[in-house]
Amino acid sequence: MSASKLIRPTIEYKDDYLKALKEYHAEGRYLHQDIDLLNKDFETFINAMKTEKGYPHQPYQDWVEPVPETVVWLVKDGKYIGTVDIRHRLNWHLEKWGGHVHFNIRPSMRGKGYGLKILKKATPIINYLGIDKALITVKSSDEAAIHIVESCGAEFEDETTATDKFPAMRRYWLDCT
Repeated sequence: MSASKLIRPTIEYKDDYLKALKEYHAEGRYLHQDIDLLNKDFETFINAMKTEKGYPHQPYQDWVEPVPETVVWLVKDGKYIGTVDIRHRLNWHLEKWGGHVHFNIRPSMRGKGYGLKILKKATPIINYLGIDKALITVKSSDEAAIHIVESCGAEFEDETTATDKFPAMRRYWLDCT
């Protein structure tokens, strides 16, 4: 059994990523990612995530300014465990609802400590990208993510107000130096 590690997305994890995507779909997440389409052309999906040109893997409204981002996957023993999206800078939307860092653990792997691992392992990458203090936003109702972010030493700043389009978010700053 090997240690978990962060890697750039790769076609090697296609089958397990697609299994994880089915798990995400079952909870109503990432529904914009078509499993059949990805199964037919996973290489294009992987290449888009490696471009660091913005949000190639999730749709946003025209009014959201794309920012460069780096996507890494947490893997262990040939299995995809989760994803970290690291935005290189913030736009006005990310300052309130997105932050520099978004992490997600596939449903079947939650509750096993991988959320804490993925964020701790991502911190040196965040710093390497020139971000000394990273903004992380968490839904106010997501107690597990709040625990992870606080356990990594992030400092709470404030909570945004919910709107008709976006939930209230707790905003934290993580020292990545």
